[in-house]
Amino acid sequence: MAVQTGLGEPRGPWFVSPELDPDGRGRWDVAGSEREAARQGWRRRLLSAAAVVALSTVSGAAAGTWAADRDAPGPSAASAAPVPAELVTAAEKTVPGVVSVMVGGSSGASASGSGFAIDNEQHIVTNDHILSRGGSGPVTVETSDGRRFTAEVVGREPGSDLAVLKVPASARLAALPLAKPNSTRVGEPVLAVGSPLGLAGTVTAGIVSALNRQVRIGNGRHTAVQTDASINPGNSGGPLVNARGEVVGVNTAIATIDGNGSIGIGFAIPIDQVQQTADTIIGRGG
Repeated sequence: MAVQTGLGEPRGPWFVSPELDPDGRGRWDVAGSEREAARQGWRRRLLSAAAVVALSTVSGAAAGTWAADRDAPGPSAASAAPVPAELVTAAEKTVPGVVSVMVGGSSGASASGSGFAIDNEQHIVTNDHILSRGGSGPVTVETSDGRRFTAEVVGREPGSDLAVLKVPASARLAALPLAKPNSTRVGEPVLAVGSPLGLAGTVTAGIVSALNRQVRIGNGRHTAVQTDASINPGNSGGPLVNARGEVVGVNTAIATIDGNGSIGIGFAIPIDQVQQTADTIIGRGG
């Protein structure tokens, strides 16, 4: 059966809950017959959250009605929050440096995700799990303007779920600036850029929800940047950027409920860890 293009990781939950079971596992880190019991518990705990979602849906409908009738008089409905001009500029700067990553044979991609250029030598950072899921097939990247290039795998680091690719100089990818280490702040606006479900050049907005969140990434647990920017399968390896267009992390995983899509809890590998790993793979490490 053909594999649907664009459904590269992230897949949830991979989130280590602060509420640990006696054996040290997170509430969502369960298997076998324990899984359904855990899900039932989560459903009960999420009843109040569902009510909030319902209220949000009603508010969204009201906002949509206001948008349709914005020329009509009446003070009852409020408009949606305006998008800061800085985010529009950040998106314009970021998209040209982001690529879709496809791994597989001539019959179609067996795994796909996203990546971005980190230097003028046309090195691209992505997630290792995209390559792992794709097996030994060739790696192809597609630029924002639709050009395709065969990519060389420079190196992989499964432990941190990072990999570095390289494309020919003719790709002329614009390297994305990296944020300074420890400069990311909770509450600041961010954009997630990538190819969710194969939709290249998709930009979603949110904020930094938390820092130093413990998540399972690669072969172990690492600290991550938590965001409520919508992240879905295919966003893996793409950049999370701030309002200045600087990369603050690599989108890698999402928490899900019953394996469904984004619920507004996404995780990105912090840029200081990304830069250190990429430099080591490329051979620039000291």
